[in-house]
Amino acid sequence: MNNIEESINYLLRLKNSRPAWFLLIFALLTTLSLWHFSVVLVKDRTKASFENESQQLKTAIEERLLNYEQVLAGSAGLFAVADLVGRDDWRTYVNKLDIERYYPGIQGLGFTQKVDESDVAAHIARIRAQGLPNYLVSPQGHRSEYHPVVFLEPSTQRNRRAYGYDAFGDPSHRMAMEIARDTGQAAMTGKVVLVQEEVDETQPGFVMYYPVYKNDQVLKTTLDRRASLLGFVFSAFRMNNLMDGIVGLISPFLDVRIYDSDVAVEESLMYASNLGSLDEEYSFEMSQTLSHGGKTWLLITRTTPAFDFLASDPRPWIVLVAGILISLLLFVMALLMIRSRLIAMANAGKYRAITEDTTNMTMVIKPGFGVTYTSPSCERIMGYQLTDLRGKSFEQMIHSDDLPALIQTYEKAVLQPGKSLLLAQTRVRHKDGSWLSVEGGFTSMCDVPGVNNVVVNFRDTSRLSLVQSELHQLAFYDQLTGLANRQLFRDRLDHTVKTCRRRGLQAALMYLDLDGFKRVNDTLGHDAGDRLLQQVAQWLEGCVREEDSVARLGGDEFTVLLEEVSGQDSVSRVAENILTALSQRVRLGEHEVGVSASIGIVMIPGDGEEVTSLMKFADLAMYRAKELGRNNYQYFQSSLNIRAARRLLLQEELRTAVELHQFVLHYQPKIDLESQKLVGIEALVRWNHPDRGLVTPDQFLPLAEDTGLIHQVGEWVLRQACIHALVLAKTGFEGCRVGINLSARQVGEPHFVDRFLRILEETGCSATMLELDVSSSILTQDLTLVSEIFGELKALGVTISLDDFGTGFCSLEMLGIVPVDEVKIDRTFIRDIPYKQSSAEVTSALIALAHKLGLKVVAEGVETREQLSFLEANNCEYAQGNLFSQALDEDQLAIFMTNLDEVQKHRFIYYGNEESV
Repeated sequence: MNNIEESINYLLRLKNSRPAWFLLIFALLTTLSLWHFSVVLVKDRTKASFENESQQLKTAIEERLLNYEQVLAGSAGLFAVADLVGRDDWRTYVNKLDIERYYPGIQGLGFTQKVDESDVAAHIARIRAQGLPNYLVSPQGHRSEYHPVVFLEPSTQRNRRAYGYDAFGDPSHRMAMEIARDTGQAAMTGKVVLVQEEVDETQPGFVMYYPVYKNDQVLKTTLDRRASLLGFVFSAFRMNNLMDGIVGLISPFLDVRIYDSDVAVEESLMYASNLGSLDEEYSFEMSQTLSHGGKTWLLITRTTPAFDFLASDPRPWIVLVAGILISLLLFVMALLMIRSRLIAMANAGKYRAITEDTTNMTMVIKPGFGVTYTSPSCERIMGYQLTDLRGKSFEQMIHSDDLPALIQTYEKAVLQPGKSLLLAQTRVRHKDGSWLSVEGGFTSMCDVPGVNNVVVNFRDTSRLSLVQSELHQLAFYDQLTGLANRQLFRDRLDHTVKTCRRRGLQAALMYLDLDGFKRVNDTLGHDAGDRLLQQVAQWLEGCVREEDSVARLGGDEFTVLLEEVSGQDSVSRVAENILTALSQRVRLGEHEVGVSASIGIVMIPGDGEEVTSLMKFADLAMYRAKELGRNNYQYFQSSLNIRAARRLLLQEELRTAVELHQFVLHYQPKIDLESQKLVGIEALVRWNHPDRGLVTPDQFLPLAEDTGLIHQVGEWVLRQACIHALVLAKTGFEGCRVGINLSARQVGEPHFVDRFLRILEETGCSATMLELDVSSSILTQDLTLVSEIFGELKALGVTISLDDFGTGFCSLEMLGIVPVDEVKIDRTFIRDIPYKQSSAEVTSALIALAHKLGLKVVAEGVETREQLSFLEANNCEYAQGNLFSQALDEDQLAIFMTNLDEVQKHRFIYYGNEESV
């Protein structure tokens, strides 16, 4: 460094100025981070402003619709206080409302009158006599009832075009009118074109209806409302006129779109502000739903270029420019400091050669392999004192097998000064006599002042090998069970597929999912669930050969890979062994639970030769096993792909059904065979599918249980049943209990009793009015917990009935533990009476057994007099079935119970003698 030019050139060499470059890079990265953070802050602020405006817009629209509904409710009230409202009265009332000032957006406020078909001519004459000589009811056609527009104010030329229009003839209007009529609340149509529209300026609109009833009627039921209906007050809205004022006031710089749907479909677009970019570019978008009057709108708001411009902020660029300048200043300062350090160390070659590393060993070797320097780390790693190592021959520390290679590398290093030559794996003696595995390299520094010898660096790799082994265990094995994990199993499966293809062998893949494992986790905790998984892993390993592979993919999913199988028969035997092993009950602390599995099986290579496809096919077969009742195994079939697609579609439709409450309850009477009286009704849920009509529970409840939707469906059923129980009590059937079917998954859910009590409190229903029918599969859960739950329910006064008695998981031991009031004999036993002697004998034995246990008996599916006589002869207490009545909807049930005595006498139940049946 004799002059400034040499000093700068030396300083700027990468090996000398590396810290300064690192500092510059770090400072620039920090600057970028701060710039990015400021950009994010600005963006978050902009997003918050956007979301606030969007929420305000939604609130404004909801408030506007509520105000319009209140106007209609007040207008309907006009008919409640006046016996007869005339055209002049209506005009005066609407003018007093001053809708243009206080309720902008309403195109008109009108009244439609209900007219029977037989009264149409008289109605037309009456309206014409009121000053409308051209009045006609349109569209023409025969209908059981008409709802023509008779009043519509303000009486503009556009509105007069609507006089006589019967909106009830239009399906979209009729649906809204029927909802308003049956509920007594306001209801809105979907997207329509108003009859007042000009041809050259049509725009989407909607109509809001509010029912008007006779003011002297007490309206309790839907039938009452229908019978008392006089007509509807309504208001018509043009969307552009309605929304432009709201959007312009709340969010003038947002692109706003409203759809008459819960999804953005172009055909259902009702309003668009058209303020967005022509290229559909925007910074933020927000979707919200508005529900009012039985309709759901989708409100989509997006930012516009004008909104983005107003929200822009220059501060991020200020941060970026200032940060770059500061980074450059720090870089220059670091270079100056490095220059000073280089000058200070110019003559300190020894410190450039020896690094006091805490993990590596550094030694300086002189010719003849004498050690002249050792780093302090040598003492910790090799166990020697530093004074013992210095002067010790290097040959005494190296394993004799590794010494020739080490000497050869040393000689090469001496001939190539400054170049680092790597050593192969070498063994170095520890002070205790053991051998350490090390690796490193020689660097000749014979011409460096202060060193003048060869420097050797060793790194201890013994611990690294242990760490690598631990990493391999973590990467390829499940930590809970010790089984292979998903990654290792896929590797093994891929190897098996290739082996089968190359050698023409067969193999099998099993995909297992534990039935009801989630209930164990939810009720007993994750620690109990983990112990159960460990036990299942041991059982699975005990069911296969050493060459087979068992893995846990995650959760309660396991796989078994069977190598070199002879065919499906041998695979089936293994599957049956697994099902048998998993059928054992497991004690987890103070609780004893049962577990089973659903197994899907694919054959290799018959069902496929690609790993992902094989895993998918096995999963589909496993779900098929669940559909068929669980605790079984199924082989993959190509048709399962189609079933999976259908199942996915049904699952989405079921979620929509839950959201839209597309369920109804049917009720089947329960008869006391001794008194021949109605003592209860069983609530049976049906899915009122918009396309397929009524769907029976066996077609959707298993899927609801698998997806967890059973809790929402079950809560709806319980609430509706409680309401109906109150109705029965108020109509004179106090002793008639309402039966509700509960799945094992519902009862096993945490806080089920608390949820049950909350629904009772909200509905005002007494627990003594209810009967809970629980599937016998509940007995596979923790019996202690089930007994506690049933005990709490019985303490409330609920009657508990155990379904499927004599089938499935029912056992005498479990019945002695779980407190129930009665059992239901499955219809499969009743069906073959009296034609099949074995069915009669089994049914008789089940009734006797239940009586021995102190339980009452309900027979399901009774359809013939012979079956009824058999049950009476065997002292069966209750019966249900088509002999008495099929499942009835609410209206049919009301008729049935109103005429109960007549039904008993002339249809099903006998009074006195045979001839009266």
